[in-house]
Amino acid sequence: MAVPQTKAELLNAIEMEFAKLERELDSIAPERFAEPSIEGHAKGTMMSVGDLVAYLIGWGELVVKWIEQDEQGLPVDFPETGYKWNELGRLAQKFYSDYRALSPAERLSRLAASKETLVALIEARDDQALCGQAWYGKWPLGRMIQFNTSSPYANARGRLRKWKKIGGTA
Repeated sequence: MAVPQTKAELLNAIEMEFAKLERELDSIAPERFAEPSIEGHAKGTMMSVGDLVAYLIGWGELVVKWIEQDEQGLPVDFPETGYKWNELGRLAQKFYSDYRALSPAERLSRLAASKETLVALIEARDDQALCGQAWYGKWPLGRMIQFNTSSPYANARGRLRKWKKIGGTA
């Protein structure tokens, strides 16, 4: 999918990729969520379907935090306090841990809520605010949102499809 260049394209990309991911997740039995049988986000690690969902929740909620801190005029600690961009595998492990106590249904609900919060934040902005100016380094806000929503949704769906083909079917 092409990189969204407008608010409408960004919203469409998020909604479309989320719907595809949701269909994929809906076909997985809840009892399969805890099996560490998918290649993890850190080299040499394995994760479960639940961990993959936790990763998506973590990034979605982190983007919301970035936007809210920026709106309040507070400094944004990218990517997250205590983490550098070259430590994203370690950050993924944190996300897995943060949401491990949630049931599969609670994780899916939290993922949907995170997506809806981001959609509302996008809808409250115009094309200029989202795509017409740098927000972090050279990246516009819309691109930072896309990096952490529609792109990972598509990546997660691909991981799940691959997992199912090699024996992870629901």
